[in-house]
Amino acid sequence: MKKCPARDCAETIEGPNILCNTHWREVPSPLRREVQRLIREHPGSPEHEKAVEAAIKIVGRDEPKRSSDVKNWASILDEGARLQAEKLSRASGVAGHVALMPDAHVGIGATVGSVIPTFEDTIIPAAVGVDIGCGMMAVRTDLTKGDLPSDMQPLVHQLTRSIPAGVGKNQGAIDRKAAKWFDEHPIPDESVFEGGRHRREPMTVTARRQLGTLGSGNHFVEVCLDEADSVWIVLHSGSRGIGNRIAQIFIDRAKAENVERLEDSDLARLTGEAFHAYVPMMEWAQRYAYTNREFMMDAAADDLERFVRAFDVLDRINCHHNFAALEEHFGQRVWLTRKGAIKADVGDRGIIPGSMGAATYIVDGKGNADSYNSSAHGAGRMYSRSKARREFTTDSLSSMMEGKAWNKDNAKALLDEHPDAYKPIEQVMEDQKDLVTPTHVLRQIVNYKGA
Repeated sequence: MKKCPARDCAETIEGPNILCNTHWREVPSPLRREVQRLIREHPGSPEHEKAVEAAIKIVGRDEPKRSSDVKNWASILDEGARLQAEKLSRASGVAGHVALMPDAHVGIGATVGSVIPTFEDTIIPAAVGVDIGCGMMAVRTDLTKGDLPSDMQPLVHQLTRSIPAGVGKNQGAIDRKAAKWFDEHPIPDESVFEGGRHRREPMTVTARRQLGTLGSGNHFVEVCLDEADSVWIVLHSGSRGIGNRIAQIFIDRAKAENVERLEDSDLARLTGEAFHAYVPMMEWAQRYAYTNREFMMDAAADDLERFVRAFDVLDRINCHHNFAALEEHFGQRVWLTRKGAIKADVGDRGIIPGSMGAATYIVDGKGNADSYNSSAHGAGRMYSRSKARREFTTDSLSSMMEGKAWNKDNAKALLDEHPDAYKPIEQVMEDQKDLVTPTHVLRQIVNYKGA
């Protein structure tokens, strides 16, 4: 006979039972049936042990709390972000330390600017986030500053027509290029979109019309000059509405199926059938986001050519900073989630933008093992969007954007993107000298921001 492992329980249990009768009844019936099946068919298997552990966690067990394990690169870090990262590192399924990048700040469940390894059979969908595959793209042209007119404001107006921006905005009609891409890259399982709230049109149709659109928040298109006055086009966007919907569906599913005691419900992870359903949908959304940036870059390049002259593209970079990939680190295969971080292994090239009006860095990765070959993805917020709208004024925003062409008519809507709402990008780069090497520093002359 042995003691029931439930917290504060004095009852004893016999034979194959894992809990006393009183606490066994507290375990949800689907999990009880699964434990009983595994006891019959696969006693002692890893699946059996995992199911038993989940059942015991339901009722609680006196056991030492897993200690936090965070490696931090941020010199500017608020207490909330630090505590959230520690909580994240203690979450079920995490397979090593959490690496906290210099741009880290509080997110939903997982800290933005964190790199999270999970075991090969599990992912935390809220850590991947709701903009699956969000990232950056940059091209260097053979244009130079001397090729540009002094007034770049008309280009902003043209970009607003070619690249729709804003919540829910789309192209109107589905163009042939988008239709062709969907024919070649079908959604792995459209049935996941069935049910839920009523929509004016199916999500799969909206996704076709949103391919090549910017979105809102901190998404942008810029024209920049580097240290040699070469002209670059830089943009930031992700998987739009369909990526958000995929994320929400599986975040909700992870929470609904969770049988573990969590410090934060947003740290619920996917396992089993739900995990295997999520992975192909997530990877598809990452391809969609990558292509979305390619389509917008083509449109922006066409606008710039019409505005100035034809040009050649000399360099091209496209990288995610909200994504998960199966990688090997410290001798084990893990799903590595970069939530607001870029891959920065030796041979990787990346784009790290500052705030609106600040510099953008083109970098080469150094392959720092402790960071899981990663680096910061941008400047990182110091003010929440609501606080920024309260603290800053359109006058101060206009002053900081002096000399640049931008969508100034939307200044009020862009207050939450005020440069002072973000960490100084120079400090972020100083903090990660062991993660990346800057190869170009870009300064904005045109900024078209999604409002």
